[in-house]
Amino acid sequence: MSNLFNYEAIKDWIPYISKGLSITLLIAAVAAVFGVLLGIALVITARIKVVNKLSTVYIDIFRGTPLILQLSVVYFAVPQFLDRVVNGMMGMNFDFQISGIIAAFITFSLNSAAYISEIIRSGINSVDVGEIEAAKALGISKFHTYKDIILPIAFKNSFPSLMNEFITLVKESSIVSIIGIQDLIRRQQIVTSQTYMYFEPLIVVGIIYYVVIKLLSYAGRKVEVKLAHGRS
Repeated sequence: MSNLFNYEAIKDWIPYISKGLSITLLIAAVAAVFGVLLGIALVITARIKVVNKLSTVYIDIFRGTPLILQLSVVYFAVPQFLDRVVNGMMGMNFDFQISGIIAAFITFSLNSAAYISEIIRSGINSVDVGEIEAAKALGISKFHTYKDIILPIAFKNSFPSLMNEFITLVKESSIVSIIGIQDLIRRQQIVTSQTYMYFEPLIVVGIIYYVVIKLLSYAGRKVEVKLAHGRS
C-alpha cells in the first residue's frame, strides 16, 4: 500500500494544505450571508416594476454564465474598465486593483443571491394564505407581517434548499485558486509544484472536502428536523 499512497512524503504537508479550509469556509459563509440578505431584498422589492426588471436581468446573467467567468470579470476586467473610464474622463492614470478575497466575496455573494432569491420566493409562495389573512385581520402592518410571519415560515420551508446552496458554495469556492487565493486547491497546487506529487495532495484535499460536506449535511439534517418539530 505504501507504493500506492506515499504517506511519509505527504504527512508534513497535510497541516499546510488543511489551513486552506478556513479560507474556503470563510468565502462560503460570507457569500451565504450576503446572498440571503440580497436575495430577500430582491424578493421584497419585486413588486416595483423597474426593480423587478433589473433584478430579472441580474438573475438571468448570474444564473446563465459560469461562475469562473464572473470571478474573472470582477477580479481582472472591472478594475481595467474603471481605469479606462477614469483615464478617459479625467486624463489621470489610476491603477485600480481589487484584492482576491474581496473579489471572491463580491462574486460569490452576487452569484449566490441570484439562486437564493428564487429559493426564498418559492418559500414565500408556500406560506399558507390563511396566515397572511389572519395577520391582516389582526391589523398587523405589512412590514411586521413579512418580518414576523412570512419570512420565518418561508425560511423554515426553504431551509433544505438553502443548506444545499451553502454546500454548493463550499465546493464551488475552489475556483478562487485561479486568482491566487490560498484555499485548499491553491495550497495543493503549491505542494505539487514543490514535491512533483499529484496523487497524494489531491487525495488529501478530496478527503477534507468529503468530510466537511458530510458534516455540513449531517448538521443540516439535524437543524431541518428541529425546524420541522417546531413547526408541527
